[in-house]
Amino acid sequence: MAEVTLKGKPIRTSGALPAIGSKAPDFSLVNSDLNDLSLKDFKGKRKIISIVPSLDTSVCSLSSKKFDEAIKSHPEVSVLVVSADSPFAQKRFCTHENAKNIVTLSMMRNKDFAKDYGVLIETGPLAGICARAVVVLDENDHVVYTEQVPEITQEPNYDKALQAVLV
Repeated sequence: MAEVTLKGKPIRTSGALPAIGSKAPDFSLVNSDLNDLSLKDFKGKRKIISIVPSLDTSVCSLSSKKFDEAIKSHPEVSVLVVSADSPFAQKRFCTHENAKNIVTLSMMRNKDFAKDYGVLIETGPLAGICARAVVVLDENDHVVYTEQVPEITQEPNYDKALQAVLV
């Protein structure tokens, strides 16, 4: 398990991010059209999985917009933004922010993704949703970069994630 902080107060997650070089755990998450998607739906693409607590918060919104902008000229890359938000809220965010280069995915139907990726918050006021993290996968779904953001209110390291995916 990892320990991160929320405004300086320690909280615990369910585990650790997948190891570099390992095959990423598959998942079943819900897109904005209420369809279940898994890794096979992004087969052959490099992927940034941006894991956020909620798009209704300023840092989550900002990081999603930054990744959306950063990959707009890279169709070989998929940015998957995973949160506990409903698909309806995620769709509203994308429409309001004109975010066209990211795929939002919801844990609406289960929390297996958060457990399998080690980001399920187990303690504190955000228990039950995801800690902020980034996992970058190659075309074959092998983990090439991870970042567990130590303070949930901080942004991830965009440059390192983008360097890892834009090889």
